[in-house]
Amino acid sequence: MIYLKTDEEIELMRVANRLVGATLAEVAKNIAVGVTSLQLDKIAEEFIRDHGAIPLFKGYNGFPNALCISINENVVHGIPGAYQLKEGDVVSVDCGAKINGYCGDSAYTFEVGEVAPEVKKLLQTTKEALYVGISNAVEGKRVGDIGNAIQTYCESRGYGVVRELVGHGIGKDMHEAPEVPNYGKKGYGPLLKSGMCIAIEPMINRGTKNVKFEKDKWTVRTADRKPSAHFEHTVAIRPGKADILSTFDLIDQVINRRDAL
Repeated sequence: MIYLKTDEEIELMRVANRLVGATLAEVAKNIAVGVTSLQLDKIAEEFIRDHGAIPLFKGYNGFPNALCISINENVVHGIPGAYQLKEGDVVSVDCGAKINGYCGDSAYTFEVGEVAPEVKKLLQTTKEALYVGISNAVEGKRVGDIGNAIQTYCESRGYGVVRELVGHGIGKDMHEAPEVPNYGKKGYGPLLKSGMCIAIEPMINRGTKNVKFEKDKWTVRTADRKPSAHFEHTVAIRPGKADILSTFDLIDQVINRRDAL
């Protein structure tokens, strides 16, 4: 069952998603060589709770933390721990929060210091692919149009598009119908209707599209151990143009200030 949200519900979802964006910006302020992924997780959880929300991921099917932090060859669902960030790492941070009964979900892949040019290009392409997908998230199109746009954009540039993990509907629950793959055929899949809210999240690998699931039963890594990138926005379907409920603006401000130093 796909639930269409009212305008009032969408505004409540915007509040949750803006909080997620602000949380990711707090994480961005603390991305540095020597910082552990668990330290970042604690910063995020405290920030979310201080704003009257709950961390959406913590306890979800037993997941132990507020953030999924996936470093280098890890694609998604990495468990924060004692790993200390190193120069040249890329760090995918997926964050969710729930407030006033509605969920927010967004992800961003950060660079630690100077990153290899070919890895920087992967991140740039994945972020661009997210917006290519969003440009197809409009009333009257289909879910397959989103996935096809992302797949075409990334594969034409030589990257692998993960198949085992997909985007999703979102609202009162973090995962609702429909699934939103990053691959597909134009004109196929559920019809996009105004009021649908979905999380679009390209997970793109520098090498093969194939992945492996680690023994912790959460962490997913690339089969060839080449780097992966992950960017995600929650959007509401509207006529003509999607309404992006989450935001990267605060994150980009932090990164731009750092780059200017």
